Amino acid sequence: MPPTDPTENAVEGRHADRVAVVTGSTRGIGAGVARRFAAEGAAVVVTGRSAGDGNAVADEIEAAGGEATFVRADMRDPAEIEALVDHAVAEYGEIDVLVNNAGVQTETTASEATTDDWAFVVETDFRAYWLCAKHAAAEMPPGGTILNTSSNHAFLTMPGLFPYNAVKAGINGMTRALALELGPDGITVNTINPGWIEIDRTREELGDDYGYTEAIHPAGRLGTPADVAGLAAFLASDDATFITGESVLVDGGRSQVMEDERYLAYRRDG
Repeated sequence: MPPTDPTENAVEGRHADRVAVVTGSTRGIGAGVARRFAAEGAAVVVTGRSAGDGNAVADEIEAAGGEATFVRADMRDPAEIEALVDHAVAEYGEIDVLVNNAGVQTETTASEATTDDWAFVVETDFRAYWLCAKHAAAEMPPGGTILNTSSNHAFLTMPGLFPYNAVKAGINGMTRALALELGPDGITVNTINPGWIEIDRTREELGDDYGYTEAIHPAGRLGTPADVAGLAAFLASDDATFITGESVLVDGGRSQVMEDERYLAYRRDG
């Protein structure tokens, strides 16, 4: 059975006495990651634009015995990013883990995209990652970790998702650059590249294609926020201190399928 609760496989105490800031954590993948770090002992800063959703995630963490606070921040505003980091340090003294997870998406082509489309994605999914990393790294002790959430579209993509797919590939490059620069400070930097992850809107988006989409994954299912949260908790742990500059796919093998129909026939007929 796929993991559905991000905390069900938590390693007790693995992130005790650590502070994790998770952007875009008011729902979906980010909320799952925040819950996982809290379940493993970290104090978590939940952040996003919705105070209602963010406070609900923080309250849920505290009701389960964890420690969390919510800070409202718009990742398109550099001043709010800096204020987020300042708040986390004022509250907890340092930042041990930064998970850059906030993201937006546009569905257009390169020829039809506008400069507003470009700015919307680049400022949220790319510039904000750099600014969060820049400010958080200055507050990280040796052993700190930065995790950037990208997508399997950084490796293989499709038309009509520009500039989302271009920016996701850029995140992988940013990770490599940051890993080199921050390595001497004892900070690791890695990218998590999810594929189809089932969140609130997924079944509605896929509609009648839901079963087909499951079948074209070697894992035979879509991912869950728990799948991503488990990898994030590992990459930020002491077991992963020799892993840096990497981009790790969490897509149930989807990126390895060359021909969907041929793979479906194989699943059906053996």
